[in-house]
Amino acid sequence: MPPLWRRLGPIVGLLLLSPICAEYLIGYLEVMGRPVDLLIGLLVLAPLYGTAAVMIREVIRRTGRGWPSILLLSAAFGVIQAGLVDQSLFNPDFVDEPSWDSERLPTVIPALGISVNHVLDFGAGHVIWSFAAPIAVIDSCAPRVADRPWLGRVGMGVMVVLYGLAVLVIFREHTRDFMASPTQLGAAAAAAVALAAAALLVPHRRAVRRSGWVPAPWLAGSIAMVLMTVHHLLPASRPGTALDLLTLVLLGGLVVRWSGQAPWGRGHALAVGGAALAANAGLSFMVEPLGEVSYTTKYAANAVLVLGVLALLFWARRRLLKAVPAQGRPEPRVGTEGRGSVSQQVTG
Repeated sequence: MPPLWRRLGPIVGLLLLSPICAEYLIGYLEVMGRPVDLLIGLLVLAPLYGTAAVMIREVIRRTGRGWPSILLLSAAFGVIQAGLVDQSLFNPDFVDEPSWDSERLPTVIPALGISVNHVLDFGAGHVIWSFAAPIAVIDSCAPRVADRPWLGRVGMGVMVVLYGLAVLVIFREHTRDFMASPTQLGAAAAAAVALAAAALLVPHRRAVRRSGWVPAPWLAGSIAMVLMTVHHLLPASRPGTALDLLTLVLLGGLVVRWSGQAPWGRGHALAVGGAALAANAGLSFMVEPLGEVSYTTKYAANAVLVLGVLALLFWARRRLLKAVPAQGRPEPRVGTEGRGSVSQQVTG
């Protein structure tokens, strides 16, 4: 395991970037114009989202798996969050705004108490923006330790405790006036377990990498950007939701296919993850925030986040470019734990 001083920065970075991407970047919260409240919010959101992102990454690195497993494990945590913790997946009055009903009702399935549109929105939001994209970007910021675990047993224990405390806080807050039925909770728990099991059953990346075509990083990022933008802009109607499902399946399928090819490298992961951040940051100016918000302060906050995203992605790319000649070998692949000597080629 790399020395602590090499691991601490990426750990803190992922703890912070995950909640920022999950809740702040798209600009829908009523606290967008209140910087102090945004910072205070991280005291709960970092343990809720950031620890999950760190734990997902840690499991993937320690088991030697790649992006298919990251996506599946992220989906498992997403189901836990939306189905068991805040129960937004089932609560018809989770947000007291007309927009909640307009997005939920067109595709609601009364027998299940869920909206298909919300399932796709919450699922994609957690998989892409809460976990996978922050992992890709932070790994790119620290390429020398990107293929290695960052936590020992104590560190992993700390993450579990922090996550558990955050879950308790959010669960108590959101279940004062609503509690999903035992059937709904059981189904959500079963889905989370199934997704986590599937993530750990995916073959090791080292065993399945194939020679095949992968687009250049700029093209992979552009394709991902277009698909993620389409996902956001499609209406919540039944036809729009059907197209959204196809869009997300195509996006996930492309990432899984590309990441399984030998030419896929860390630059591709950064391009796709960076596209996710850029898409949300750019679209934030079009998002109507909840509650009463000063648009001057909202747009100012949006602009600061856009500049922050661009600066972070620029720095991540520079770190990648500096790491390749220093290592004296082709760019390492993302998605597996480096086993044995640090000089080993790793795949992902």
